[in-house]
Amino acid sequence: MRPLSVWARRSGIADRLARGSAALARRHTTALANWVAQGRRGDLDGWRAALGPVARLAALAALAWLAYHLVRALPWLMWLITARWCLAAWRAGKPAAETASTGTTTDATERPSEDVYDATLAWIWQMVGDRQGVHLRDLLANAQQNGLFEGLDVAAFRAHLVDWDIPVRKRVRVRGSGVSVGIHRDDLPALSQPLPADSAQGDHDPRLHAA
Repeated sequence: MRPLSVWARRSGIADRLARGSAALARRHTTALANWVAQGRRGDLDGWRAALGPVARLAALAALAWLAYHLVRALPWLMWLITARWCLAAWRAGKPAAETASTGTTTDATERPSEDVYDATLAWIWQMVGDRQGVHLRDLLANAQQNGLFEGLDVAAFRAHLVDWDIPVRKRVRVRGSGVSVGIHRDDLPALSQPLPADSAQGDHDPRLHAA
């Protein structure tokens, strides 16, 4: 096993799995935290408003307890879960993506600055508007119309978003556009500052920069 582990480290496989695992952990943690927080009732005050998040936390605890006992009863499930995680981590940890606009290689896992991240998040919220979410193909098309993320396809663009802790779903239904890979509003982190009331959906934020 030692030669195999050395080979995995030298070939870059271990690094890619580690990057992907970290990205997956951040994505799932963010999504679960947002889901729990969204259980809070805005029309209630005090402890009654907190019943929703408490109930969701209890549901997560029950699922964890059930999964633990299920794996103990069926140990082979651990191999299946491990294989599924490694596959997802391999995809999420894909190496640098090359952009046609600059001809240089950019590490897709490199975190943007706080200003760029906030601007990107605000731009996505603008694209979502009052809908359930936005499809990646429409998001990428809007960015490329403004000279950003040029040369990237949807898969590479998705890798950037995931590594920036912006969760992407395989299936998002958007009114008038059907179902496709996209970002659901329930998964988006809240903005540090609210959008201007007169901001139009799809407007490009001039602070947004390609990675």
